[in-house]
Amino acid sequence: MLFAITCTDKPASLELRMATRPPHLEYLKAHEASLVLVGPVLDPEGKPCGSLLVVDVADRAAAEAFAAGDPYAKAGLFESVVIRPFRAVFKDGKAL
Repeated sequence: MLFAITCTDKPASLELRMATRPPHLEYLKAHEASLVLVGPVLDPEGKPCGSLLVVDVADRAAAEAFAAGDPYAKAGLFESVVIRPFRAVFKDGKAL
């Protein structure tokens, strides 16, 4: 089942994000099979200010566990995390 995980960074936390990025990327690589679309959300200046992750996992509990296990979350980077079921309608320019 697909879930969209929307994370908003705490204000003035770019330094923490950058310091925690290497373990975050290792975490993502370890869960690569579950990742559908993942990347940073950017502020008007083009700097990361959050994350958007679409993951394919068994259920909401698995999505919550995935989000909680992220080194960014463990480091206290996020002001908020919202997890919602997601349905893909188009992918790569084609209707599904």
